[in-house]
Amino acid sequence: MKLSGMLTRAKEPLPGISGVARVDRRTRELLRRVGSGDIVVLDEVDIDRATADALVQAEVAAVINAAPSISGRFPNLGPEILVEAGIPLVDNVGADVVHRVKDGAKVRLDEGVLYAGDKQLASGTVQTAESVADAMIEAKAGMSTQLEAFSANTIEFLRRERTLILDGVGVPDLRMSLKDRHVLVVAPGTEHAEDLRALKKYIHEHRPALIGVDSAADTLRDLGHTPDIVVGDPNAVEAQTLKECHEVVVPAQPDGYAPGVERIQDLGIGAVTFPASGNAEDLALLLADTHEASLVVTVGFQATLREFLDHGRSGSNPSTFLTRLKLGTKLVDGKAVATLHRNRVSMGAVVLLVLAALVVVAAALLVSDVGTVYVDWLRDTWNSFATWVRGLFT
Repeated sequence: MKLSGMLTRAKEPLPGISGVARVDRRTRELLRRVGSGDIVVLDEVDIDRATADALVQAEVAAVINAAPSISGRFPNLGPEILVEAGIPLVDNVGADVVHRVKDGAKVRLDEGVLYAGDKQLASGTVQTAESVADAMIEAKAGMSTQLEAFSANTIEFLRRERTLILDGVGVPDLRMSLKDRHVLVVAPGTEHAEDLRALKKYIHEHRPALIGVDSAADTLRDLGHTPDIVVGDPNAVEAQTLKECHEVVVPAQPDGYAPGVERIQDLGIGAVTFPASGNAEDLALLLADTHEASLVVTVGFQATLREFLDHGRSGSNPSTFLTRLKLGTKLVDGKAVATLHRNRVSMGAVVLLVLAALVVVAAALLVSDVGTVYVDWLRDTWNSFATWVRGLFT
């Protein structure tokens, strides 16, 4: 009896959340490998909204961050999204965690402590809705400092890329013409698929050129649209999407190296490179503007100040700011376009309404005495007209 009891206790599951560890310092590479039930180990100061949205969509079991998820520089949105989604977030466990935890190993998280079996690997602060809210209040005080740094970075970026931003020097040529056309640029931002669905009427009516940025090109294809141009890292786009689109533009580093161009070569697809230090979203906008698009509608782009500061790393924000400033009134947010089209009555509906009214009037005339008079008049008028025409040829 005693031995049986000991065996029963030995089989009892250990407390906490168990899952497969996914470890990488490169957050972008890590997001491509995570899946449902994984325990993600990353090293990311100020987790942004895009990263959090990707983790929530992947349905990860927990997130272990080697760095502070909210540093206090500005109120970043990522931790709040993770906590609201019910994903445990353990913060500031130390940089060596990415070396101690083996990628693909079975690990367990319990009350802020990460284990491999019974062996403790790391520990940190468990973030809650209350702790995140308090940190966000404190972080708002850092926004002024962040904006000052942003101003300095913008001047430096303009010094490096002024010919690109001001004159379009370095923007690659395209086989298809965008001149005087509407262009719809879709980026993989928050709720971009829902916003794209809301633009169905606009796309049907105006037939804009479609530019997909990174994985948003796959979203276009999934919703029944063939992207005309794909801009971004080909490693983030499905092979079938790359094959079906008309052109592929691969952002390149200032030294000319274009990450992902090897995949393009393996698929046997032609592509052009776009050397610049801006992000793929901004390069897509510059393509549309330089090639004289009449209107550029954006989907999946950040819109508010918090989202702007929170978006990616601060190095891309000067490019984002200056690119939008250059496009000016030519740039329109997709949500606004969808709102305007939602209440419009299509020409087809108007035609159907007129036809229905004519049918009702004709039916009313036919069943009334007045209708008989009109029918006789029309018959007599037609006979007179036919007689007149015959007289011209006799």
